[in-house]
Amino acid sequence: MKKIFFIVIFLALANISFAEKAKSDTLIVQTKIYCDHCKECESCQPRIEQQLRFTKGVKFSEVNAVNQTITVIYNPAKTNPDDIRKAIANSGFDADDVKADVTAYSKLDGCCKKAE
Repeated sequence: MKKIFFIVIFLALANISFAEKAKSDTLIVQTKIYCDHCKECESCQPRIEQQLRFTKGVKFSEVNAVNQTITVIYNPAKTNPDDIRKAIANSGFDADDVKADVTAYSKLDGCCKKAE
């Protein structure tokens, strides 16, 4: 009887674990990063990742300055790609077809802005 009980508990926990993994989607967003030292710069990567860290449903984000992409893993039950793009735009960077917020862009370091 104990063996059956433990098998049922194990299967239930395995099912819950699998269900948690299934609650994730990945979004790759194109952006424009003009800084050549993005990882060290306080305006680029940390600003974007901090904005995403406080976005409900976002589990992980990574900025790739070379490819000019932002990879976001998120829970689709809590957020959606449009909200993620808006969060990135609110950090001062373009996100696919969503343009950067003008106020946030003006607060970026000079190295992070497009040379005019």
